[in-house]
Amino acid sequence: MSVISARRIEQFQQKCIAVLRPELRENKKIEHFRDSKKNGKTLVAAVMLSVAFATGAMAHHGWSWAEADQIELRGTIEKISMGGPHPTLDIATADDGAWLVELGNPRQTERSGFVEGVAKPGDQVVVLGNRSQDPKEKRLKAVRLTIGEKRYDIYPDRIKTN
Repeated sequence: MSVISARRIEQFQQKCIAVLRPELRENKKIEHFRDSKKNGKTLVAAVMLSVAFATGAMAHHGWSWAEADQIELRGTIEKISMGGPHPTLDIATADDGAWLVELGNPRQTERSGFVEGVAKPGDQVVVLGNRSQDPKEKRLKAVRLTIGEKRYDIYPDRIKTN
């Protein structure tokens, strides 16, 4: 299954709204779709599907699960996964055990310079990020990684300290 961007979901939702609310229509060509005799079940399915995808995408991509304050996590990389929807690092810390560190989406992580091969299991890492609001969950959304002397600013606009 491919990842659907938030932008595409938003566009799809706008089309659905235009079908259901004629006063919001910008594109009158949608009228043909609305007048189709077969569209009743299709429209209901499309709306349900868009709500399901939008809810999942917003829950996954939002920051609402994370605390507002940022923490610094120091440890050793145990595992690196560069796959979607988000690359992740498993980090072993001396004081607090294993943590899951989520990076940005693959393209955003790549733009920061953090690409396959720049780090490996066993490397020391310092992660700046927002931890899960659930104190039992050792999960962090990284805004910056530092490996050796190299910084990778994944979310530069969210970094609250230098």
